Amino acid sequence: MKIHGLMKMTLLDFPGMVACTVFLGGCDMRCPFCHNSELLDMNAPAEMEEAELYEFLSKRRGLLDGVVFTGGEPLLRKELPEVMAKIREMGFKIKLDTNGNHPDRLKAIVEAGLVDYVAMDIKNSPDKYGITIGIPEFDISNVKKSVEYLLSGKVPYEFRTTVVRQFHDEDSMRDIGRWISGADRYYLQEFVDRETVKYNGLEACSGDQMNTFLEIVKPCVKEAALRGV
Repeated sequence: MKIHGLMKMTLLDFPGMVACTVFLGGCDMRCPFCHNSELLDMNAPAEMEEAELYEFLSKRRGLLDGVVFTGGEPLLRKELPEVMAKIREMGFKIKLDTNGNHPDRLKAIVEAGLVDYVAMDIKNSPDKYGITIGIPEFDISNVKKSVEYLLSGKVPYEFRTTVVRQFHDEDSMRDIGRWISGADRYYLQEFVDRETVKYNGLEACSGDQMNTFLEIVKPCVKEAALRGV
């Protein structure tokens, strides 16, 4: 499996764990605010191969607790379950970041016991989803299935939304809150403009706006917080 990036240590990406983050190229969404736009192409040059990742991890036993798979969209990789199984055998816990567009693959990985924590992006309210992800005619049905599956509590999880002033408002938050009602954890993340964001002119919301959004969603979920604010 081609690996398009490796963060050798993070204290932030996997709650309660010292982890490394593995970046996999390829995504089936085209979010204008994506921080990893260079990873949209699955055929981009790889930084390392699968065997090199195992070698790295073998030297980090006792130093790292877990491995995060992010992207791009990791569930596009058919090899992912096999790679996860090998890493699990090495004694590491595993977190998956996903856009939720592959519920069957998500369910298979969870029910095979290959993942300890899932973070799923909620891009926006259902009626604004297509515009927000850069595919106006996008069919949201698979995303809804993934939300429903995670809400069933088969694996520890969080939902999260990167908040962009041009895409999100109070109505968005009310609709998201109703959609994921009862969720264990929901985080609002501040958009940060970077060189890797393809589209110019996108902006973060103010701190006051973010706090207003937080108060809107809080009654809908068990735990809600801001990130990066």
